[in-house]
Amino acid sequence: MVPLAQLAVAHGLRFGELDELLRGAFVEAARDAHADVLPHRAVSRVSAATGLNRREVARLMRMDSPEPAGRSLATELFTRWLSDPALRLCGSPRRFLARQGPAPSFESLAQSVTKDVHPRTLLEEVCRLGLAKFDERLDIVLLQRDAFVPTGDEKRMFGFVGSNVGDHLRAAVDNVLNESPDEDAAGTRHLEQALFADELSPESIGRMRPLIKQQWQAVLKELAPVVQKLIDEDEARGRPRKQRLRVGMYAFNGPMDVVPRGAANSDQAVIESVRRRSK
Repeated sequence: MVPLAQLAVAHGLRFGELDELLRGAFVEAARDAHADVLPHRAVSRVSAATGLNRREVARLMRMDSPEPAGRSLATELFTRWLSDPALRLCGSPRRFLARQGPAPSFESLAQSVTKDVHPRTLLEEVCRLGLAKFDERLDIVLLQRDAFVPTGDEKRMFGFVGSNVGDHLRAAVDNVLNESPDEDAAGTRHLEQALFADELSPESIGRMRPLIKQQWQAVLKELAPVVQKLIDEDEARGRPRKQRLRVGMYAFNGPMDVVPRGAANSDQAVIESVRRRSK
C-alpha cells in the first residue's frame, strides 16, 4: 500500500478520494463473492462481508460502474507492426513501410487493424505518439521505437500502471485463493515468480540493467509472433474469443535499508527454502 500512497500524494489524490475507490472495490468484490444471493438480501450480505454499514453499501451499489477503457487503435497497430511475421525481415520488424500499396505497407497494416478509421488518421496518431515518423519525400513510414512507453501522456501512463500491476496482482491472488485442476507442475495457475538478491553495489546494478532489458527483448521477440498467429487463427476459425493474456516482466532496485514491511521476512523464507533444497 505504501507505493500506492506515494503515487496518490505525489499527484494530489486525497485520502478521501482513494478511500471512495477502495470502498467501491470492496463492494464489487463482495458482490462477486456472493453472486447467488437474492437481490433483496444483497445489501445485508455485502455489508456483513465488508464491514461497511448498510446505508453506505446501498449508496455504492447505486453508483454506475465506470466504463472499461476502449482499445487504442494506434498502439494495437504498433504492436502488430512489431509482432506480425509478415512484417518481419531477418527476424526483426521492418524499420519502414511504404505508406500506400499492397502488403507490406502502412495502409494494409492499418486496414488489418480496423476498417472504421482511415489509415491517414492512424498514421497521424502513431506519429503524434512518437511511435513512427512519416517521410513525405520518400512516402514511407519509419518505425521509431521497439516498445510503447507513453512518455508525457499521464493518462496512458496511469492506464499502464493499473493494467500491468493489476494483472500481476490478480495472478498472485488467483494462485493463493484458487485450487483448480487447471494448474501446472508448480501447483499454480499463473506464472508469478521473481529472483531476489541483496548486497549488490551500484556498479553491479548498472551492469544488470542492460542484461535485464536484453532478456525482455528476447521474450518479446519470441512470444509476440506466436500470440499474433493465435489471434489470427482464432478469428479465422471462428473460435469463441473471450480470454485475454498479459505476459510481463519487472525489475526493481533500491537501497537495502528501505524494505517494505513484511517483505524481508518473506524473501528470507524463500532464500532458506532454496538453500534447503540445494543441500
